[in-house]
Amino acid sequence: MATTRTAKTHWEGNLLEGKGNVALESSGIGTYEVSWPARAEQPGGKTSPEELIAAAHSACYSMAFSHGLAGKGHTVEKVDTQADVTFQPGEGITGIKLTVRATVPGLSEEDFQAAAEDAKANCPVSQALAGVKNITLDARLV
Repeated sequence: MATTRTAKTHWEGNLLEGKGNVALESSGIGTYEVSWPARAEQPGGKTSPEELIAAAHSACYSMAFSHGLAGKGHTVEKVDTQADVTFQPGEGITGIKLTVRATVPGLSEEDFQAAAEDAKANCPVSQALAGVKNITLDARLV
């Protein structure tokens, strides 16, 4: 069954001086302010497209990683994923660093690394971000 999720953005003004907000419509969990300075300089209590991409990527990766291991008979006790999305004005998103720490009893380091790389390649958000040339992975079994 296909699902569609919706977010809406309202923007006023030009890029550098304007401001807006993004509403997470499907979940209804909130509306968040956005602005160019929050994107290119300091957040100042506002979000950015890159932060929202980081949230989506870290959540999707964790789900794909645990699902892939479950399919091979392993139980993931916990997985903590951080996604750092780098935005360079004039160049766009120049890199994403995924940092993963997971506890999976009975899993060898070799199988862990293979599962981590598989999740990086196959989570739907990773696939959607395939145009980002530099996506790195630092995965450790804890």
